[in-house]
Amino acid sequence: MIDKSIVDRIYLAANIVEVVGDFASLNKKGVNYQACCPFHDEKTPSFVVSPTKGIYKCFGCGKAGNSITFVMEHESMTYVEALRYLAKKYSIEIVETGNSEKQIEQKNDRDSLLALNEYTSKFFVDKLANSSEGRNIGRSYFYERGYTDETIEKFQLGYAPQQSDLFARKALEDGYKEKYLVESGLSIKRDSGGYYDRFSGRVMFPIHSLSGNVLGFGGRILTSEKNKAKYLNSPESAVYHKSQTLYGIYFAKSEIVKEKKCILVEGYTDVISMMQAGIQNVVASSGTSLTVEQVKLIRRFTTNVTVMYDGDKAGIKASLRGVDIILTEGLNVRIVSLPDGHDPDSFAKSQSAIQTKEYIEKNEEDFISFKAKFLMSEVKNDPMGRAEVITEIVNTIAVIPNEILRAQYSNECAKILEQDNQLIIRNVERRRAMLLDGDQGVRHFDYKIQKENYSRNASTAQKVDISVNERSSVEAMEKELIGYLIKYGMQNIITLDDDNNDLEVNIAEEIIGEIRLDDLSFETSICQLIFDEYVKIKEENVYTDDKVILNDLINHRNPEVCKFVVELITQEEMYPQSRLWEKLDRSLTESDMLNVFVPKAIAIYKLKILSKIKNEYLGALKIDAYNFEILRHINVINQARQRTCEKYSRII
Repeated sequence: MIDKSIVDRIYLAANIVEVVGDFASLNKKGVNYQACCPFHDEKTPSFVVSPTKGIYKCFGCGKAGNSITFVMEHESMTYVEALRYLAKKYSIEIVETGNSEKQIEQKNDRDSLLALNEYTSKFFVDKLANSSEGRNIGRSYFYERGYTDETIEKFQLGYAPQQSDLFARKALEDGYKEKYLVESGLSIKRDSGGYYDRFSGRVMFPIHSLSGNVLGFGGRILTSEKNKAKYLNSPESAVYHKSQTLYGIYFAKSEIVKEKKCILVEGYTDVISMMQAGIQNVVASSGTSLTVEQVKLIRRFTTNVTVMYDGDKAGIKASLRGVDIILTEGLNVRIVSLPDGHDPDSFAKSQSAIQTKEYIEKNEEDFISFKAKFLMSEVKNDPMGRAEVITEIVNTIAVIPNEILRAQYSNECAKILEQDNQLIIRNVERRRAMLLDGDQGVRHFDYKIQKENYSRNASTAQKVDISVNERSSVEAMEKELIGYLIKYGMQNIITLDDDNNDLEVNIAEEIIGEIRLDDLSFETSICQLIFDEYVKIKEENVYTDDKVILNDLINHRNPEVCKFVVELITQEEMYPQSRLWEKLDRSLTESDMLNVFVPKAIAIYKLKILSKIKNEYLGALKIDAYNFEILRHINVINQARQRTCEKYSRII
């Protein structure tokens, strides 16, 4: 854990203009700075940085936050990784607290392996560029593949000399420990003494983490020796886990976000050739079967995946295997079949970037339909074969979490398979039920959906007539209340007491008191979190200035709190705007109308929540009409509704 005092120093030192300025060209506009958004393509700048508030906001794509969240979003780092990045930028030493000796040892091992990998990458790059063997063998190979010097430099491609222990001797000479040479798999200790290098005589492909650290290596042999593998990867280590890594993700992550799509290929050369051709949102599974961890890594940037493998039947079948994992994780999958004889590497070299993009857009097809057509073409009129295909398609559709998508794909595939759609749907749901029985995680997910469906059905059992703004959703009202709390919480408004006399109350105390009075909780988790944090800050400190609390929330350790708060305070209007606004002088500001808006927001929210809870009880009562416990709850809710209406009708 990073000591809180160090975190505070990082927040204080991380100048928002300097941090964002490393990634975007900022121009001063009045007290703020402006730029084209680094998170999406735009010609007219809509990205604003406020040095006084320490925040950024894009009014195009909606991205917002502080220095820490900017680094997290732009560089796809975790909170701790972003803190480390900024600590390094501002020369702040990280002090860990609360770690056991074992945790400290593990961290030291990890840091040592990363340092060794960085050293190794530079060693291979140097040998490719500055040794005659590297230039004549390694660089010639890369040139033959059509790679430019810029591409070789970008991907840090290198060469491992044929002399079997050259690297090990050099690394030991430069102070790197034998322990880490062996643990990383870069060098192997001989029983007879001495070492031999795992990758000797191979061209080298460094494998990078999301943040650009070298985790491991892939090496390709350039001879035709049958007893040696064509490609060789680093073994598993404390820093390299093949099943959790995607080749090219470090270079592709920003473009994946911009394009809202990830193109998935098979190998290193596929990624490099595609990127050199101008297709930047591409990653590779590096020859391994696709894993859940790899899919989750993609999901951090997009929910859309286009699979692009070899154009022959073997390549197509390879692309079909394992894609169920992508569907299970809730991603949208499309597939592109390349012309026969081509793989992504050769296809990218034979086309311009524009032609490649156009081909992908015109030929990508949703995975389920593609799979059904392809498999049916394989079995043709064989009844047993067709039955097996139908079963396989049913099994694939069944893993999709979204019920609506399952129904759509079932209907589409029923046409392709020439089957009754109800037959397909029944078998899909039967298979789905079997999967749920064997997977607690999926069952829990499905249970939540069923619970939501029950609540929606129960809410229609009886309509409750409330004279409030029906256009405002519960979520919108929660955001409006949180907005008033963090912007004006320390201010007072004039309300009425029970005798209709003016009564001055504090906005924060009024909102907090009314929420607690009926023991209500916010449905939107981030609103509840901020509400709890606000109450905690207010109770622990005697603050009289909204700006102090707002600053604490903007610089909160939880990045989601920061993003949400910045989003609220940078909106031109609180939402939903009160309908009373339409009847008033529009020259008035929001703060001028707090006497009306705050009580109205409290009333609308409470009545909506209480009505929703009551409707759920009414739905349950239809099933169990003589349940006196339910009747008691309904009576309590009615009393709370009446109390709210009586209090706020006099004000509103």
